[in-house]
Amino acid sequence: MSLQEKAKKFATEAHKGQKRKNSDEDYIVHPIRVAETLRNAKLPEAVICSGYLHDVVEDTTVELEDIETEFGKEIRDIVAAHTEDKSKSWKERKQHTIDTVKTGSKEVKWLIVADKLDNLLSLERALEEKGSQVWKNFNAGPAKQQWYNESVASVMFDGLNEQDTPEYFKTYEDAVRRVFHQ
Repeated sequence: MSLQEKAKKFATEAHKGQKRKNSDEDYIVHPIRVAETLRNAKLPEAVICSGYLHDVVEDTTVELEDIETEFGKEIRDIVAAHTEDKSKSWKERKQHTIDTVKTGSKEVKWLIVADKLDNLLSLERALEEKGSQVWKNFNAGPAKQQWYNESVASVMFDGLNEQDTPEYFKTYEDAVRRVFHQ
């Protein structure tokens, strides 16, 4: 079994029984789509594996030590940089993510933007299908979500040169415009 297959299997088991916000879709489809975005951008294996694993520490009983034991320090560090501290307020968590995108390594930026892109595309689909009632399922409404997504988009290119900037960064910028400036 390849490291990517192992990461996918590990994440599938960890997220078993969880569902996505605004749908009855199994949660694991989100990490799979994030990993696919990273793979399609031809990014390193450690980043792709982190795509599968990016929410396991935040949303399951898996600990960072488990990630390191199973997948090594590099993947653990990428996942750790992405993991939110749920004891903090929504605003504090999101500001930390914005700061991490601004100053983080290219690997961390690649993971976070791929994650935010998938979340935003899912939100866009839900808004098209169900309308504004979708916002009731969020901790923060449209104005705060707009602030957060626009803030990530405004700093995601910081410190990256052109060859280190995947095409999906532009896709994310376009999605932010479509969702919040209709």
